[in-house]
Amino acid sequence: MALDIERAEETQLPTSTNVDTTKLEDDTPPKRKINWLLIVMNVTCIGLGTIGGPLMVRLYFLHGGSKKWLSSWFQTAGFPILLGPLSFLYMKHRARGQRFFAEPKLMIASAVIGVLIGLDNFMYSHGLAALPVSTSSLLFSTQLAFTAFFALIIVRQRFTPYSVNAVVLMTLGSVLLGLRKGGDRPANVSNGEYMVGFIITIGAAALIGFVLPCVELAYAKVGKAITYPVVLQFQLGVTFFATVFSTIGMIANKDFSAISREAKAYTIGEAKYYLVIVSGATLFQLVYIGSLGLVFCTSSLVTGVVTATLLPLTEIAAVIFFKEKFTGEKGMSLALCLWGFMSYFYGAYIMERKQRKAPEEEPK
Repeated sequence: MALDIERAEETQLPTSTNVDTTKLEDDTPPKRKINWLLIVMNVTCIGLGTIGGPLMVRLYFLHGGSKKWLSSWFQTAGFPILLGPLSFLYMKHRARGQRFFAEPKLMIASAVIGVLIGLDNFMYSHGLAALPVSTSSLLFSTQLAFTAFFALIIVRQRFTPYSVNAVVLMTLGSVLLGLRKGGDRPANVSNGEYMVGFIITIGAAALIGFVLPCVELAYAKVGKAITYPVVLQFQLGVTFFATVFSTIGMIANKDFSAISREAKAYTIGEAKYYLVIVSGATLFQLVYIGSLGLVFCTSSLVTGVVTATLLPLTEIAAVIFFKEKFTGEKGMSLALCLWGFMSYFYGAYIMERKQRKAPEEEPK
């Protein structure tokens, strides 16, 4: 882990004499090299959290859990995990006399984004309380469409026919699920509750689609070199303020006093109740580590694509572990999502080839 972090720090913007001084005067950071080791590490974190996190939330509700603010709270309450690697990095930077702390305006941005993440977690928990994980995951995959839309507006992300096709296909997939409302409705959920969960989950996807380009914009507005330790500090701020937001909701709803009673009544045991909460907190923290890190390494749209690509695996895991029904509508929706993924990645491949050929075709 220490080796990975040391290599990750190499992703900071270069300060060699090869950098054009006019760019420095304009505060335009030069392009940094792709750190594939860091990308793989972030994608792995996203994969573990995206697949395991929703299963823990649904497991909480399936066996007697009912507190939506609590399920929202434990999605970010694992932020103290970051204190270990940050302490190690701080001591190393201090010994070398290097700058460590993030810019104040970046931490202010983390507070605003943290509140939005806290709201998104509450909406997501509300949806999972009424929907099977497989349905919720397919609906949440529409975050790619929202990420693409907001990335176009906020960070001027370039669109291609392939990315537009991907967005349209994934949107159709969610519409297809909506046409068969309640087809996989749990026995203890009414039609009204199911539809509310359906709509709120779409809303949560839209909100996270807005947040990812905002994170990319926050990184861009710093104007100075951003290292991976700074990204970890930003994540610490985001998850801390998201947890504060959820904590206020828990206090208002008197959820803290109900935890012990809920744990004793949990159908698979009190110890497993707390295990579900701790496991969920850890897995969701991996999602934030991976997502914010991948935005740093690539872009908000690439992060949205990776997350959306992994969501069908969450659906498959839910069918295996929770014996959820895999209806024809889900199959068609999954096919449209996968078609959209392939369209996006093929478009990215074509664009990369064109960019490689462009310098060769320029007249010498």
